[in-house]
Amino acid sequence: MRNWKKGLWLVLIAVVLVGCAGKDAAPAPAVTGGDSYISVVLETGYEDALTVRNQLAMGVLSLDGTENEVAPEQAKALLPMWQALRGTMRSGAAATAEVEALLAQIEETLTPAQLDAIGAMRLTQDDLRVWAEGRGIALGSGEGAAGGGMGGGSGQGLSSEEKATRQTERGGTGAGGGGLSAALLDEVVLFLERF
Repeated sequence: MRNWKKGLWLVLIAVVLVGCAGKDAAPAPAVTGGDSYISVVLETGYEDALTVRNQLAMGVLSLDGTENEVAPEQAKALLPMWQALRGTMRSGAAATAEVEALLAQIEETLTPAQLDAIGAMRLTQDDLRVWAEGRGIALGSGEGAAGGGMGGGSGQGLSSEEKATRQTERGGTGAGGGGLSAALLDEVVLFLERF
């Protein structure tokens, strides 16, 4: 419980610091995917790896029904963190420090065994696509009209693997407001609310 309170304070301090920045100060870099966060436990260097945020989200869902499933008291502690993370993603203007503080706190709330189990899953973009298809979330092609859900630009000059990764991170068609990553965060919040 003490770690949760410490992490909450870190998040609050980060939010206050971002909010108190003077008008002349450069704005904090905005992030939408938590791509800059480096976990001490979860790897992102393997081929087609999910971001730490998406590994944690899919991992929490995948642990359900296993010996490492999230306990009710953990769910109560994790829920506001995931809600805050979802809120930062929806706003599109989250400060890097805020997102990183939330991800660090989520990792601190999970047990070492849970983190090891998630890391052992070696979750990939393909795992995220399979998860989405299993829930009827439509995926764009990553190419063609309207940028295929890839945000600003058509992705010219990117390999097909880079296009697929970018599309998965930013979302395909039909997932709305952030695509697959947003749908995944919504699912984690719904899961934790059931406790």
